[in-house]
This record gives sequence, C-alpha cells and structure tokens, in this order.
Amino acid sequence: MRSFRVLAVLVPVFVLAGLICRPVVAADDAAKPLKVLLVAGGCCHDYATQTKLLKKGIESRINAVVEVIYNPDTSVNARFEIYESDGWARDFDVVIHDECSAGVSERPYVDRILKAHLDGVPAVNLHCAMHSYRWGDFQKAVPADADNAGWFTMIGLQSSRHGPQAPIDVHYAEHPITAGLADWTTINEELYNNIQVFPSATVLASGKQLQQPRRKKGEPADPEAKPTEATAVVAWVSEYGPKQTRVFSTSLGHNNETVGDDRYLDLVSRGLLWAAGKLTDSGQPVAGYGQQ
Repeated sequence: MRSFRVLAVLVPVFVLAGLICRPVVAADDAAKPLKVLLVAGGCCHDYATQTKLLKKGIESRINAVVEVIYNPDTSVNARFEIYESDGWARDFDVVIHDECSAGVSERPYVDRILKAHLDGVPAVNLHCAMHSYRWGDFQKAVPADADNAGWFTMIGLQSSRHGPQAPIDVHYAEHPITAGLADWTTINEELYNNIQVFPSATVLASGKQLQQPRRKKGEPADPEAKPTEATAVVAWVSEYGPKQTRVFSTSLGHNNETVGDDRYLDLVSRGLLWAAGKLTDSGQPVAGYGQQ
C-alpha cells in the first residue's frame, strides 16, 4: 500500500515536469527568420524610398529580417562593396537584386555575384535587375554559353528594353506563388520586352499594355494612329546552375506606388518564400514562415 502512495505522488510530479519542459523545446524549435539581403541602387529609380517599402512590406508578411545595402549612386555604373568579396552571400538565406547597374560589365565582379547563386544561395530579381550587368550585343538572343549570357541565364529571361509608362494588365498562371492572387492592373509602369525565355524558366504572370506608336523626337503625333497591344512575361521562376538554385523574378516595380502596392508586395513576398523553399505546393507558407 505504501508503494502505491509513492507512485501516486511521483506520477503527477513527472507529468508536471514534462509540461514545464515543453515550452522550452518549442522555443528551441521555433522557425528562425529568413535572413534576406536587399541590394539596391543605381540609375533611374527612387531606391531610397523603395528599399524602405520593400523591407517593411516583406517583414510584415513573412518571417524574415531584411538587411539593406543601398548605394545612392544614381548612375548606371553603381557598384556595391559587398560584391567585392568572395563568399559575400554566405550569411544570407536569400538575396534580392534590386540594382540598376547596366554600365557595370567587369567580368570578375559579375562572376563573383553569380558564384553565390551557383553555389546555392536563392535569388529574387526585381525590375531593373533584368537590365543590369550586360555587355556585347544584348539586343538579340544570346546563347546560354556566350560570354555575356551569365546574368541572363541566372535570371532565366533576357530583356533589353522597356515600353512607355502606361498601365499593365497582369494575368497570373497557376503556380504555388500565385495561388489565391487575383489579376490586377498597375498604375503607369514599364513593360519590359522578352528577347528570350530560357528553358529553365516557368512563367508566373504575363502583362498586357497599350502602347502609342513611337515617333521621332519633334515629330508631330499622327491623329489617325492607333495604339498597339504589347505583351510580355512579367513574373517567372527559374532554376539556375547544377544545384538548380531557385530564382524568382518580376520586371514590375518602376514606380514607388507600385512597389508599395499590397498586390506587388504579396507577389514578391511569396516569390521570396518559394525561392527559399518555404512555400508549400498549395501556396501556403511553411509552418513558422507566414505572417508573424
């Protein structure tokens, strides 16, 4: 009878000890925020504002901490000190390229950027990143093994120019990133052309824009001329290199109003999660990586 009483006392003690220990284990197993590097600067955009919009928008949507590297240089030759070191991306889970550095063509510099992604660091490319780090005859399709193809093959699509500032009708295809996202029309934005879409890419969204006929400077408008409809891929994913590194890209995002639009930030945040392997096939964040 005495042994029964001892057992009756010990069981609640062990149960209580287990309950006390569980929160500690849960805290240890909690999802760690994604460490995201946002590199921005260069020509033609208000990156000082857009970096703030992106950081706030991403961190409010997913479990991530965004570190910003911003260069106030507004020329096409903007460079970033972080890229001057080997292993520059080793401390990050995802890198967002939001630079506009079309004039930077130094091969060792560009190769250092690309090596991080060849080694498996996921990438997100926004807007003018598509028109950065290019040289040679990039106005025509370049073979994937050409000297000037490295940046295009990482992105998964080659673009050379953009259309006028005009609204773009965005239509989504089926994909975990786009699950639940509704088609929308932007404010005045730039529609980037598609020279070629590489086989590694999967189209997420197409854009349609009415464009007025081009005319030479000083030439009067033709009252009989009608606008033409231009279409292009505006969001896509690809797998890069032998490690099939995940890459998400969108050519949208010229103006601050677009970058700050909830629909744009939803798309970018979900693309980031997919690139990091934190988005399920049904389009939901992996446990612990949704809105905190």
